[in-house]
Amino acid sequence: MKNVLILAMVAFGMTVTTAQEISDNALGLRLGSNDGVGYELSYQRKLGGDNNRLEADLGYRSRDEQGYDYSIIKLTGTYQWVWQISDSDFNWYAGAGAGVVHSSWDINGGGDDSETNLLAAGVVGVEYLFPKAPIQISLDYRPELYFGSDVNDGMGNDIALSARYRF
Repeated sequence: MKNVLILAMVAFGMTVTTAQEISDNALGLRLGSNDGVGYELSYQRKLGGDNNRLEADLGYRSRDEQGYDYSIIKLTGTYQWVWQISDSDFNWYAGAGAGVVHSSWDINGGGDDSETNLLAAGVVGVEYLFPKAPIQISLDYRPELYFGSDVNDGMGNDIALSARYRF
């Protein structure tokens, strides 16, 4: 999987021209895998240069079934560089960031337990900007490294499909 992502990044890099004008703001949903939190509210803000932005994602997930109760809240921020793919409406992006996650659980009535951890994250993805509508969709991969976590063995791999309104 890691080699496939590296090859995809190299292939995209060879077709990159200049940065397409990215929106000042974009707001929407990031629908990720269960290795993350699943659904996240996602906000992007253009920074400084023509191809830099900050993305902040806030997610919450809970489950309450017989004998198994947990909740997770996670905030992740990534700084991203964005490049246009040839002369198309597609961009690819890569970045790095950090976040914080709080997990609490009670398994089989054994009592409540919780932990709060910091995480480091990377991101690589591709997005499509609809030319006649202020909508963008994207598909990305965000590996996460949790510090001091008993949950997830310290590593998470989050693949997500996002849809955002650009303004």
